Amino acid sequence: MKILVCEDDYMVIKAIEHKLTREGYEVDNANDGKVASDKLKEQEYDLVITDLLMPFTGGLEIINLIRNELKKETPVIVLSKVGNEETIIEAFKLGADDYLTKPFSPNELSIRVKRLIIKR
Repeated sequence: MKILVCEDDYMVIKAIEHKLTREGYEVDNANDGKVASDKLKEQEYDLVITDLLMPFTGGLEIINLIRNELKKETPVIVLSKVGNEETIIEAFKLGADDYLTKPFSPNELSIRVKRLIIKR
């Protein structure tokens, strides 16, 4: 199972990478929205975890790219400090499958990843 983590905070990337690779997932990362967009156009992923606020392209644009441009059903988990209701609703309207606010528990993230991959 291959997961793309779209996140500009190095420590968050490392925490997610550490947890998910220990559980047997292959983790690829993109530290800005442009890199994330390029990777999504070039490769297949079983799940995408994205922050909302990143340089160049934000998480809402990443969700839009996956759902509307690439027409993929890849599960998407949004991981963000932005916890306002409008933004969360917008993420779900665009096609996000789950939403976690930072700071988050790596164990909770892992459970949500497993749930979405099994569901798929």
